[in-house]
Amino acid sequence: MQATTTVHARPHWIESSRGRLYAKRWTPTGEHQGAPVVLLHDSLGCVSTWRDFPHRLAAASGREVIAYDRLGFGESATHPGKLTADFVQDEAKNDFMAVCEQLDLSRFVVMGHSVGAGMAVACAASHPKACEGLVSVSAQAWVDDGIRQGIRVAEQQFDSPGAMDRLSSHHGDKATWVLHAWVDTWLSDVFSTWSLDALLPNIRCPVQVLHGDGDEYGSVRHAQHIAQEVRGPAVLHILKDCGHVPHRTHPDETLTLIQTFLAKEAQA
Repeated sequence: MQATTTVHARPHWIESSRGRLYAKRWTPTGEHQGAPVVLLHDSLGCVSTWRDFPHRLAAASGREVIAYDRLGFGESATHPGKLTADFVQDEAKNDFMAVCEQLDLSRFVVMGHSVGAGMAVACAASHPKACEGLVSVSAQAWVDDGIRQGIRVAEQQFDSPGAMDRLSSHHGDKATWVLHAWVDTWLSDVFSTWSLDALLPNIRCPVQVLHGDGDEYGSVRHAQHIAQEVRGPAVLHILKDCGHVPHRTHPDETLTLIQTFLAKEAQA
């Protein structure tokens, strides 16, 4: 695996039409090996929940890596209300574009985890000329009973001592909004018919789909569907004995798979 000796990390503030967004950029020393990788976090995530993954990805790939807190999450501004039923597609057309414009990203690879992977799909579909590659990790392609049950179980776990404190350590006083934005949206009737089906045929860039065989928030059928329905060349990896967060529970395997994909994409 390729590695660089030093990765410099620096914060950025992005002005969007709805509020200020926090972003962080990891830049490896030496000549960059391709377009920057933009990370989109999961329903309870933010920049800090990626932990050391962006640093390791920048070092291994030789690419800049950028992550940002969506509105209402982490260090970004408070969200003004509830998430709308089209919030996944809306991210690609609004705040994601503000990040790209203000950080001067004319080309990018987009990578997302969980609902962030759905947003990454939307970004690749909405900006086909700028997007050079898509990495989908633990995506949900539609809403089903298995996903809803996983969310109900997780919601109950937040009643245990210390659970909300851990969420608050990443989101501060926005933690309660973050939890309800996830639970209330995904369990709502209005969101029950949501899917990625209208977006997938518009993706023509190289695609990598990663999914754990024991994912508690969506079966491998979601990953298989994404890989089958995109128009660009797609590679599917089902990680064994792996749950919903492979970059945390299987970090070396996940990083190797993504770095290999990025290296091939750069040579294409």
